[in-house]
Parts: sequence; C-alpha cells; structure tokens
Amino acid sequence: MRVLHCITRMIVGGAQENTLFNCLDLAERYRDEVLLVTGPSIGAEGDLLSRMDTKSVRVNVIDPLRRNIHPKHDFKAYRALQEMIRTWKPDVVHTHSAKAGLLGRAAAWKSNVPAVIHTVHGAPFHPYQRAISRWFFIACERWAANRCHRLISVADAMTDLMVSAGVAPPEKFTTIYSGMDVEPFLRSETHRTEMRQQLGFKPDDVVFGKIARLFHLKGHEYVFAAARRVIEHVPTAKFLMVGDGLLRDAFEAQVAHSELAGRVVFTGLVSPSEIPKYLSAMDVLVHASLREGLARALPQALIAGKPAISFDIDGAREVVIHGATGCLVPACDVDRLAQAMIELGLSEDLRTTFGHEGRQRFTDRFRHETMTQRIRAEYERLLNPHASKGSSPKST
Repeated sequence: MRVLHCITRMIVGGAQENTLFNCLDLAERYRDEVLLVTGPSIGAEGDLLSRMDTKSVRVNVIDPLRRNIHPKHDFKAYRALQEMIRTWKPDVVHTHSAKAGLLGRAAAWKSNVPAVIHTVHGAPFHPYQRAISRWFFIACERWAANRCHRLISVADAMTDLMVSAGVAPPEKFTTIYSGMDVEPFLRSETHRTEMRQQLGFKPDDVVFGKIARLFHLKGHEYVFAAARRVIEHVPTAKFLMVGDGLLRDAFEAQVAHSELAGRVVFTGLVSPSEIPKYLSAMDVLVHASLREGLARALPQALIAGKPAISFDIDGAREVVIHGATGCLVPACDVDRLAQAMIELGLSEDLRTTFGHEGRQRFTDRFRHETMTQRIRAEYERLLNPHASKGSSPKST
C-alpha cells in the first residue's frame, strides 16, 4: 500500500521516533511505499532525520508547515499537502502532532483518501493553558476528529483525556504503545562502567537521571527541589540531566549557585541512539513532566532494568506500576518526590527488583515491530473491512 505520514517537525523526540520507526518498518518489512511529509526541524532539539538511516523512506519537507499558528503559512502548508496527496495518491494518510494533524487530516479528508488516521502522542490542550487557548485547541481537535476514520492513542490515558473533552467517542480510538528498538536497552548495562567514568561518577554514586528537553512543563525544577532534600539522606546522590533546550542556561546557573553544585551533570543534546548508554549510567530514572502522552523515557528505562519515579500524569501509570516497577507520586508534590527518591536511593535491592520487573513486563510490548504490525492491521481494516487479519511482514 501507499502510506503518507505527516508530522509537524522531525526533531529529536518521542513522537518523531515513533513516526520514523513506523515509516521504516512499513517500507522495509512490508515493502510498502512510504512518503514522510514534515515541516523544517527548527530548534535546539536537533534534526532526527540526520541521525538515522532513512534511505528506504521518501521525505518531503514543506517549509510553511510550522508549529506556531500563522494563518498565511498554515494555508500554504494545507495547499501543499493537498497537492502532494493529489499527485501521490496514497491509500493511507497517517498524521501526527497538532498542526500536521489538523492540516493533514483536513487535506486528506477533502481529497477522499480511503484511510485517514491520526495518532495522539499528547493532547495539545492541558490545564496549564489559559481557558481561551484550551477551548480553542479542544475545538480544533473535535473538528479534526470528524475528518479521520481512526484515532490511535499511545496510552489509554490519552483516550480518556480526549473522550472526556468531547473530542470523539471512545469507539473511534485504539491504544497502540509507541514502539522503539528495544535491543540496545536490553544491552545497555555493558556501557555502565565506561559511561560513569566519562560523566565523572564514582562507582558508589547513586545516580538519578532525567531524560527530557530543558523546556517548560518538563518538571526539572521539581527534580532540583527534591534533589536538595535527597542529598541530606543519600550523600552519594548525583543527578544526570539528559537533553537540551531553551532553559538550559537558567538551570545551569541555578544549580551552580546552590548546594547541588558539583552534583549535577548536563549532557546537552543526545542522539536517540546514545540514550541506552546514558541510561546505563543511571540507577533511577526520574520523570517529572506535567503533561505527556506516555514519555518514551519511562519504558526505555524499565527495559534497561532501571526503576522509574514519575508524577502520576497521563500514561505514566500504565508503565510505572507503583510498588512493582517504580513509584508514582502526585504531580508537583516535591515532598513525595523526594521521599520516593530517598527510598530508592537507599535500597539497591529495591532498585534491582523494580528494574527486573519492568524489563519483564514491557520489553515485548514496546518493540517497534509490535507497534507497526498493529498499526498496519488498522490500515488494512479500514481499506478492507472484511479482512480478518493484518498481513505478515515479508522476509528481508
């Protein structure tokens, strides 16, 4: 089949990795023709397409397709998408992210594409917006939901959120967890000694890591606040911040002038292929984002055998099983966050038990091959409602 994927930008990020793995699997495992349409990858997050082998997938960049609302650019992007769909004639248009999801679904629906699907990686509306902004984005999502055949959520929590906002009825959704290459995470521990030496950590240091853009609503400030209490009880505690973003300078200055000076390492931008190595240097992953569909860092850490601590938001509770694979704490609760970090920081046995359980539960569930098989089955059900099963991948 011919599948056109559309996403606003291919920066280094979870939704982008999900999309690219899906495109590569369709092209290489199923021999589908795949066209990936995206806007320019602008920003400190980096360009994912330059970091992975994409030769099996055709990529078209539409320059006016940008994240920020701009009526003139948005109209140009819409017309460009319409023309691309008209000339390429895809069987499936699969959209991702808010802007590309809105424009892509509108263009595909107008062009009578047989199967139009949108993946909800994270809702564009959230409680931290102004009321008028939240209303606007909900209205946009309701409008766009009427212009696709199926909605895929990366977590059950995303479906619950969208349904409760009246975006679409529950029967229009299906949950398919975001896929990844799990093998490097299963082997990540082989890098531990080298990476800890490279990052300046001692063998007996307990390293709490966070993998996220240094950006608003990612919750780094809560981790730093909790860290100040953690070091009082776990003297060997160190902190590893993996990622880059516009708040990096502010956070580095804040740390340098606090009791955390000398305990926090900022890595800057890291390629997705290097994440397993950085996870190997950690003992615990701490995720304090205030909004996220299902952060890839959580299953990645668990598959690497590391326990996770997370704010209880969105899809986190679907992988961070409290008391089994890690600890869930209420959002913004620094006291509970510090308490969980101290508990795991003081118990190597607990860290090992939680990490082992996470690996057992989630390795197969988050393989990108599993994700693509399920997504392609959705395509086939829409294109041929009478088919009972999806196709199997062709041998390579």
